Amino acid sequence: MSGSMRTWAGVVAAAAAIAVSQLVAALLGVVESPVLAVAQLAVQLTPGGVAEPVIATVGRADKPIAIVVTLLAIVALGAVIGRWWPSVKANALVVVLIVLSAAAVVARPNTTVGGLLACAAGGLVLAGVLGLLIRTPSTHARPDAEDADGRRRFLRLSGLLALGAVVAGGLGEVLSARSARRADVERARSVLASAPGRVPAPAGTDLGIAVQPRWKTPNGEFYRIDTALTVPLIDPADWTLRIHGMVDRPMTLTYKDLVDRGLKDAWITMCCVSNPVGGDLISNTVFSGVPIADILKEVGVQADADCLFSTSDDGWTCGTPVSALTDGRDALLALEMDGVPLPIEHGFPVRQVVPGLYGYVSGTKWVVDWELTQFSKVSAYWTDRGWAEQGPIKTESRIDVPRSDVKAGRVPVAGVAWAPHRGIEGVEVRVDGGRWQEATLARVPSTDTWVQWSWDWDASEGDHVVEVRAIDKGGEPQTAVRAEPIPDGASGWHRISVSVS
Repeated sequence: MSGSMRTWAGVVAAAAAIAVSQLVAALLGVVESPVLAVAQLAVQLTPGGVAEPVIATVGRADKPIAIVVTLLAIVALGAVIGRWWPSVKANALVVVLIVLSAAAVVARPNTTVGGLLACAAGGLVLAGVLGLLIRTPSTHARPDAEDADGRRRFLRLSGLLALGAVVAGGLGEVLSARSARRADVERARSVLASAPGRVPAPAGTDLGIAVQPRWKTPNGEFYRIDTALTVPLIDPADWTLRIHGMVDRPMTLTYKDLVDRGLKDAWITMCCVSNPVGGDLISNTVFSGVPIADILKEVGVQADADCLFSTSDDGWTCGTPVSALTDGRDALLALEMDGVPLPIEHGFPVRQVVPGLYGYVSGTKWVVDWELTQFSKVSAYWTDRGWAEQGPIKTESRIDVPRSDVKAGRVPVAGVAWAPHRGIEGVEVRVDGGRWQEATLARVPSTDTWVQWSWDWDASEGDHVVEVRAIDKGGEPQTAVRAEPIPDGASGWHRISVSVS
C-alpha cells in the first residue's frame, strides 16, 4: 500500500477514534470528553511567554483555536501511525496516545471512570480501523498490489468509516452530558434572574460621542480571558466555598448563605494583564455581591497571612493580597453582573471581583476554595508562568475616536482612561509631539471605574500622530515607557495615526 493511502488510513482512524471517544463519554455521562481534557492540559502546560502573545493576537478566539489545534494534532499523530502500521513503533504510539489522554482526564477536577473508558475506547478504535483499512488490499493475489479495484475498495471502506465517524461524533454531541448539564444550570440561573439594568448607569458617565464605546459594558460584550476551554457548570444549590488555612474559624459557605447576607452593588472596571496599550481587554459594569472583607473578618484571618489563595472549580488558582481585600475597597464575592446572575462564562454562580488588581491575581471565576496563607508558601497559575506575584493595574488611557481618516476642521478625539482604585484626575492629548492639551472628563461614581474623556481638535490637512496620557488622583502621570504585558501589565502612551484631507 502506498504511503499516501496509509496516511489517509491513519487520518480516518484518528477521526473515528475521536468520534467514538466522544460518543462513549456522552453515553457514560462524562461532562468533559477526553479531547477537551487533552486540550485543557495543553493550555495548562503552555508557558506564559507563549500564552500571552497568543491571547493578544487572537483574543476571544483562543479557546476554539486550542480545541481545533488539539484535534489537528491527534489527526496528525494518526497519520504518522498509519504510515508506520503495522509495526511495534506504531502500536507503541497508540499506547502513548491512550496513556496521554488518560493522564489528561485524570488531571482534570472531578475525574470519572467513564472518561478513562472513553480514552481506552478511542485507542481501540484507532487500532481496529487501521488494521481493517491497511489489510483491505490483502484480498488480492498480491497483497501490496494497488490495482484500480483494490484502490476503489479501500476508498469505499475508508469513506464509509469516515462517514461513520461523523455520525458517531454528531450523536455524541447530541447525547452529550455537558449539553444537558448546561441546560439544567441555565434553568437554575433563569430562576434567579432579576431585571437587567436594575442599577442604572449614573448620570453624566457617558459623553454621548458617536461610535465611542459606552461607559457601561453590556454583559455580552464584556471581555473574557480565562483558561477554561469548557466552562464549569455549577448548580447554585450545589455550590460551596470552603475557607481554611491561616484562619481562627474555618467556614464553608453556600449560595443561599451569600444571598441571605444581602448584596452590595459596586461599579468596577476589570482589566486583563494581557491587555496591550490601547487594547480592549478591559470592561466596566456593576457587580453585586457580598463584601469579601466581611467574610474574612468572620473567619478571623491570622496576622501573618498575607495571601488569599483561591481556587476555581476547574482547578485554576490565583493569589490575592489580603491587604487589598481589607482596605475598604469594594472587593466582592459577586453573584450578579449588571443586575442579573453572572453569565456562566463569567463565573456563575459566584466569582471574585477586586477593584485595582489585574484579573490574574484577583478575579477567580467559579470560585470554590479559599486558603489564607502566605505568598512565600504558594504559587498560582499565572505566577508559575512568569507573571508578577502582585498585579496592581497601571494607569492607562486609550483613544477610541477617530477610527478613520477625517476631514479638516473641528474633530472630536475621545476615549477612556483608568487607574482603578486610585482614580483619574486628568487626561491630556497632543498632536505631532506638540503641547499637551487638557481633555474634558465625564463623571464617575467612584475611583474604581474608567472615565470617558474628549477633546476637540482643530485638524489641519496632512498626516498626524495623536497621543494621550492620563494623570491619576495622586498627581502621578501615566508613564511613557513602553512595556509588554509580561510580567505585570503593559505601559506606554497610546497613539494613533490620522490622515486629514
